[in-house]
Amino acid sequence: MNASASRRAPALDELIARLSTLHPKHIDLDLERMHRLLQRLDHPERKVAPVIHVAGTNGKGSTIAYLRAILEAAGLRVHVYTSPSLVRINECFRLGKAGGGSLVSDDELCAALEGCEEANAGAPITIFEIETAAAFCLFAQRPSDVVLLEVGLGGRLDATNVIEAPLATVIAPVGMDHTEFLGDSLMKIAREKAGIIKRNVPVISAEQVPEAAAVITQQALRMHAPLHAAGEEWHVNVERGRLVYQDDRGLMDLAAPRLFGRHQFDNAGLAIATLRAQKMFGIDPAAFEAGIVNAEWPARMQRLTSGALLERAPPACEIWLDGGHNADGGRVTAQALGDLEERVSRPLVVIAGMMGNKDAGAFLANFAGLTRHIIAVQIPDREGAMPPDRLADAARALGMRVETAASVEAALRSLARLAYEVPPRILITGSLYLAGHVLAANGTPPG
Repeated sequence: MNASASRRAPALDELIARLSTLHPKHIDLDLERMHRLLQRLDHPERKVAPVIHVAGTNGKGSTIAYLRAILEAAGLRVHVYTSPSLVRINECFRLGKAGGGSLVSDDELCAALEGCEEANAGAPITIFEIETAAAFCLFAQRPSDVVLLEVGLGGRLDATNVIEAPLATVIAPVGMDHTEFLGDSLMKIAREKAGIIKRNVPVISAEQVPEAAAVITQQALRMHAPLHAAGEEWHVNVERGRLVYQDDRGLMDLAAPRLFGRHQFDNAGLAIATLRAQKMFGIDPAAFEAGIVNAEWPARMQRLTSGALLERAPPACEIWLDGGHNADGGRVTAQALGDLEERVSRPLVVIAGMMGNKDAGAFLANFAGLTRHIIAVQIPDREGAMPPDRLADAARALGMRVETAASVEAALRSLARLAYEVPPRILITGSLYLAGHVLAANGTPPG
């Protein structure tokens, strides 16, 4: 144990704040800093269990949730690194063990971050890069069977893209997002995502729009990487409310995912295809079904069934929380709401807060046929959040009735004063940062 780890760990938030000052930019896509730090740490990324590396615009986190749940149902130990966190940074680091994993403790995370800080020796580095290095240190020190690694942003130059020979690379649906970093077209963005594809390593792709599919296929050919593409090598369908998966190894008729929405069948299918492409696992159908049924992923069409916010909302209402923040994310959320409306009709209110670099009009357009009532709020304590007036202007341009509120809590209180014949269905959406605030305020943070 080094000296920094043997000292009493400082408060985690103070340590994160100190590390955040090492680089003036929150996002700076470049692998040079990461390679330098990992070399000083004696390459922990080379000492971890086999890695499944997941990129994409939408559905990465849900796909990883299914992968973890299936692997754990099969009795395997699974380390997981995802981002961003919703309430606590610990959510990004899950340490696997027999019988299921748990989030890293404050002391364990402080020790790993301090070790990386010491090795970095004050050199410029982003907070995401040093957190990713800490994840590799944590995972290298603890035995596991599999590591699930989520790309932070893009792929080609993302800090996670230092794994030289992963077990598999996975590309969830590619869409328009982070154009200021990844490019202003689907082809450019797909090229960045496809940058995780490695020579001779299987790549499993979700169903993609043609421009993205062409880029992924071309890169797979260039890297001699066997491509398992949705709609080609494997298929997933909804039949009688059940998930039916088929590939050249056969057909599985499985229960529906617990996570809500038609898109979750696709995400579950991507996870199944990823594991079926591996020869080392031999997972039986019972483990696949158990994983699909038990997978949880907060702030993705998550219904809040208890907590402080329900006490401020209209009686007997439904509150749904979704961190979608781009046009494609809004589309699948709107589809899920349409499914809910078919089951039980309720008036829909959308409480939305977004970051300033997002296309609010493209996102909100998905809900124009479902509701005319939008309440715009600002994401609290978040630099770069979109002002509510600007978000409201985007809603008005779509013909929606819109008002602003000082907070989500204030929006719920205003709705509670209205006379609804049928209790409303309330969706809180537009940003994972907003979703994190909501879970914290509700007293139901991810565990």
